[in-house]
Amino acid sequence: MAEQFDVIVIGAGPGGYVAAIRASQLGQKTAIVDKQWMGGVCLNVGCIPSKALLKNAEVAHILRERGREFGFSFENLKLDFSAAAKRSRQVSGRLVKGVEFLMKKNGITVFMGTAKLSAPQLVSVTNKDGTLTELAAQNIIIATGASAAVPAAWKVDGEKVVTYYEAILQEKLPKSVVIIGAGAIGMEFATVWNSYGADVTVVEMLPQVLPLEDEEAAAEVAKAYTRRGVKLLTGHKVESVEATGTGVKVTVSANDESKVLEAEQALVAIGFRPNSKGLGLEELGVKISERGFVEIDDRMATSVPGIWAIGDVTGKLMLAHVGSAMGIVCAENIAGHETVTLNYEMMPRATYCSPQVASFGMTEAQAKERGHAVKVGKFPFQANGKALGLADYAGWVKLVVDEQTNEILGATLVGPEVTELLPELTLARLMDLTPAAIAHNVHAHPTLSEALMEAAHAAEGSAIHI
Repeated sequence: MAEQFDVIVIGAGPGGYVAAIRASQLGQKTAIVDKQWMGGVCLNVGCIPSKALLKNAEVAHILRERGREFGFSFENLKLDFSAAAKRSRQVSGRLVKGVEFLMKKNGITVFMGTAKLSAPQLVSVTNKDGTLTELAAQNIIIATGASAAVPAAWKVDGEKVVTYYEAILQEKLPKSVVIIGAGAIGMEFATVWNSYGADVTVVEMLPQVLPLEDEEAAAEVAKAYTRRGVKLLTGHKVESVEATGTGVKVTVSANDESKVLEAEQALVAIGFRPNSKGLGLEELGVKISERGFVEIDDRMATSVPGIWAIGDVTGKLMLAHVGSAMGIVCAENIAGHETVTLNYEMMPRATYCSPQVASFGMTEAQAKERGHAVKVGKFPFQANGKALGLADYAGWVKLVVDEQTNEILGATLVGPEVTELLPELTLARLMDLTPAAIAHNVHAHPTLSEALMEAAHAAEGSAIHI
């Protein structure tokens, strides 16, 4: 007989485990199922360990390239990349244990195994030894995430041709690498490997790196990477990826000309596909898009009553914090609790390359395309005292504002720790504040956050320090 619950969550990533916690808080007897690990990709092989690697990379870059600026030198500097990889695993492990504790604290029953819906309210869980457990609930949340998209002709072997999964776990630094895809994952790994001295080439089919970001931001990042010695091939299509006896050959083409790039390793970072197959969803009538994403409404409900979906498997915006927000809204809707409707366009976006990029809402170009009369407030970090003191002053803050209504339509930030600065602007947007409100909010001096205030002043036509 199936064990009874109010809510069953399939997938224990940032969307799933947060949904489970919120459901339990709201009085729902809750179970969570995952076939591999608590915390999902993010905590185990994604956003968390990569940030640990990026911190090590920052230190390595300073030691290798900026000693004269800071007044030190080495006769025989040795950098141990494996130590950075091991530290990233420790950081990841600590947070995973934290999630396991939260499950116990909130009374959530954990099942490790492969889940499949055999009926709208019935989940079968098969564990590693083949034992089958039946679970039942009035509400089932699909939070199975997504996996790296790799063309069938490109054979990932885990050594010469890798995805983010193998790249984040490897303890050996590749001497040379071709990164296919200049999105967040590709550019972050480029930062890490270049900082340790690897020969890095980034290939991007679209005209700019970080294709979804503001054109000016992409140009700023490209300039910084070129200065660091990273080779950027934008507007290039990858024709083939071939493992050789010593590494890889990547054939790329542009303007009817092709060339072969040779390296020790190739990283495929061109996007993700949803983990929606094999769950029994289509058999139950759950609507799935042509690309495999589970279709949902604003409540996170699918086309079948009692089946819900959140996070990357829906394709709304494939970011961990968005999945968490969706999980909370979903749990609150299930419990009949007051909640909100998410605006995915206004969600914060963050890329932890060097310099960092953070954004939300519309870019300047998008706002103009949609018919807005736009005014822009922009302030460079080169004029910010804290940034100069940190010796990290590339980039700027740009506010995109509707000229008639003074509504903040979006923002793009490039520069030091801008991913930490963004929440002031997204909160301002959420609370319908104008640039004038940000400008009149007194910011401590000297801080990086002053750049937000200065950009707001600039949007109001009253720039102070530029």
